[in-house]
Amino acid sequence: MRLFHFSDDAGIAAFEPRPVRIPSARAPGREWLNGPLVWAIDADHDFMYLFPRDCPRILLWATANTPEAERRYWLGDWRAVAYVERRWLERLEAETIHRYEMPAEGFENLGDAGMWVARRRVIPIERTAISRLDREFAPRRVELRVVDSLQPLKSLWSTGLHVSGIRLLNARDWE
Repeated sequence: MRLFHFSDDAGIAAFEPRPVRIPSARAPGREWLNGPLVWAIDADHDFMYLFPRDCPRILLWATANTPEAERRYWLGDWRAVAYVERRWLERLEAETIHRYEMPAEGFENLGDAGMWVARRRVIPIERTAISRLDREFAPRRVELRVVDSLQPLKSLWSTGLHVSGIRLLNARDWE
């Protein structure tokens, strides 16, 4: 299993546990997820972070419970879909981010969209610079869909798909 952390910072020698910037409501007994942790994503879900840090996006893929008709309608032949606002496309084409490979030892699987956490300092194994982010999706069988607004996609959360929204407060007209 391969785990990664994505950053716009090319010089991270060690990842220190730190609390999330904006705490989320957590299920009882899971409040510790707002505390000091090092976060990583598995290779199957790394496409979720192939964006400039503050870029709002909506990502979706089928689950075991997704009706076939819904899967075909939203995904077609793709494994997943990533929606991004048109105004971010130029930055996807121009910016470079850094993918840090993390040692799997010491990480705990959250069982949620490929997310893993460590409660201790982590020294990355390797750093890879990734440019032309817009070209990174298709090789992962993920379709990048550019839209004027993410707002009309709010109804996706009522489908049988897994839907993740990241940095949506930065979307142009998100309510």
